[in-house]
Amino acid sequence: MIIHPFPPLYDKNSKILILGSFPSVKSREINFFYGHPQNRFWKVMAAVFDEKAPEAVAEKKEFLHRNHIALWDVIHSCDIEGSSDSSIKNVVANDISEILNAADIRAIFVNGKTAEKHYKKYIEKSIGRGCRVLPSTSPANAAWGLDRLIERWREEIRNA
Repeated sequence: MIIHPFPPLYDKNSKILILGSFPSVKSREINFFYGHPQNRFWKVMAAVFDEKAPEAVAEKKEFLHRNHIALWDVIHSCDIEGSSDSSIKNVVANDISEILNAADIRAIFVNGKTAEKHYKKYIEKSIGRGCRVLPSTSPANAAWGLDRLIERWREEIRNA
């Protein structure tokens, strides 16, 4: 059983909550979201907001706060092999009410189908709010090229 190693990122001005499934091995090593260099999350988000992609963790935090984005993961703890979402078992969900109580979250997005599956199973009913699924920024999602990902994420987030 691996426990999520770092807290959510949000502040009282957050308007959009983006939830991943569970941090990759690389993200757990650097102790921050989307730490694997092949994950396209930071490139996509930078394009959505017409900014340069942040690199250091401090820059990423500043970027998210400036753009009113809260970030966390659906899963608090689970059994997982490496970084493989398909291997996830024995899920315990995060309690996202902490974020919802602190900020006026207008839209909840999940990054990929695994996050959606666990959100719907463990969180949706308890908070009474649905989520919108975005195509995963993981390099494993080869069906979605970077340009197509950016287009879809930009459309969804700007319309939130």
